[in-house]
Amino acid sequence: MESLADLSQSRDLLVNLTLRELRGKYKRSVLGWTWSLVNPIAQVAIFSLVFGVLLKIQIPKGHPSGLHNFPVFLFCGVLPFNFVANGLNGSMSSLLGNAGLIKKVYFRREILIVSTVMSFVVTFAIELSVLMVFVMALGSFVLPWLPVIVVLLVILTIFTVGIGLLFSVLNVYFRDLQYLVAIALQLWFYATPIIYPYSRVPGTKTYGGHTIPIRAIYTVINPMVGFVESFRAVLYDRHWPPLSMVGYATVWSLAMLWVGIVVFRRFEPRLAEEL
Repeated sequence: MESLADLSQSRDLLVNLTLRELRGKYKRSVLGWTWSLVNPIAQVAIFSLVFGVLLKIQIPKGHPSGLHNFPVFLFCGVLPFNFVANGLNGSMSSLLGNAGLIKKVYFRREILIVSTVMSFVVTFAIELSVLMVFVMALGSFVLPWLPVIVVLLVILTIFTVGIGLLFSVLNVYFRDLQYLVAIALQLWFYATPIIYPYSRVPGTKTYGGHTIPIRAIYTVINPMVGFVESFRAVLYDRHWPPLSMVGYATVWSLAMLWVGIVVFRRFEPRLAEEL
């Protein structure tokens, strides 16, 4: 609560740093903010070709939306995962990239992480808006579900801030961490039901006479399962996300925020020296 109160008192600095991140993100690029749409579209196009056309992965039909579109199915999973991945990567470089500022002026260092994540919130909101327009063009009117989408976005942002705080400060002390995270993100992507439906995960498996609840374990230990399935339920199926999925996502978000704040505050006093 103390950290949240400090952030509230420094909201002017937070806004200015967020605007700085937004202005510098695509500075001097020809396409500018268009790149925020080109990258996920290219990613979805490649995955649609490989997994939808060549490997012919079967996806369920949206109920009650009636949608049966592999690119839309992918987009609903790719966008939230990319938001977390981009927020994590951006947070890990934010402290190192602002080393000069940290050494000269004292302020709550958490603001650098929050401003980085908030800049990706703007990008994510634009991408979600384009996805919603595309879904409505296919005949599924998802506009009434906008409040639910906003709530899910808030929960996902809390999770991203937490994981950003945790890994950003650890990356200052252990520089090899950024390379390990890059590998872990690839594994995390394929371990999340993005290019395949959640129903493809086996419910149980028997090993040595013991029945193991694979799907339950898979859901609990992977926070992105709850987020992807919740966004997909609203945008693809057009129904309320399962309460269990929203519950898992919320618990993970609050826990990750708490861990991130605790670890960040533990290592913050020696940041200037390490940088």
